[in-house]
Formats: sequence, structure tokens, C-alpha cells
Amino acid sequence: MPLYEHVFIARQDLSNAQAEGLIEHFGAVLSDNGGKLVDHEYWGVKTMAYKINKNRKGHYSFLRTDAPSEAVQEMERLMRLHDDVMRVLTIKVDEHAEGPSIQMQKRDERDDRRGRRN
Repeated sequence: MPLYEHVFIARQDLSNAQAEGLIEHFGAVLSDNGGKLVDHEYWGVKTMAYKINKNRKGHYSFLRTDAPSEAVQEMERLMRLHDDVMRVLTIKVDEHAEGPSIQMQKRDERDDRRGRRN
């Protein structure tokens, strides 16, 4: 099955438990349609570059999935209809990266970008 990565932003006035409950809800939607949630990360409340639906901040969540395209389309459809979800981004990847995403890594564990400019 194809591999996908999803990032979605939920409203800022939700509690952390409610925001993490959305991850479980959408993971259940995937499993009901023949896919599976490989990994998920809750990135926390972050400030956005611009307001979305009069919100300046939002709960960011990251999902790694292994699902057929029909399951992903159904999950995205339900995300767009859900009142608490403001934005959704889905990309298809060749393989999932091992370990935590770049958002969850400590700054000293990341690659040094300044060394590439030479």
C-alpha cells in the first residue's frame, strides 16, 4: 500500500486531550477503510504565520500512514468537514523516515545548515 504523511492544524481553544483525540479518531477512520496508522506525533500549540478562521495559534499533529488512496480520501474528506480542523496537508512518500520528525528533534541533533552554503 502507498505511504502517506499528514499534518493537520486544529483550533487553538481545544484542550491537549481533545487534540490528541482527533488523532485517534482519524486513525480509526483509516483502519475502518483498510489502512493503518503507522506513527503519530502531537507537536503542540504553535503560532501560525497568519490568521486562519480568526485563530492565531493551532494544535499541530503529524501522522504517518500506510493506507489505500480511498481510505486517505475518506479521512481527508472527514477532516475538512470537522469543525475543529482548520487545515490539512497530505503528501505521498516513498518510505517513512526512521525516528522522530524534524519538529520533535532537539536543535543540536539537527543537521547544520550553515555548512552547506560554501
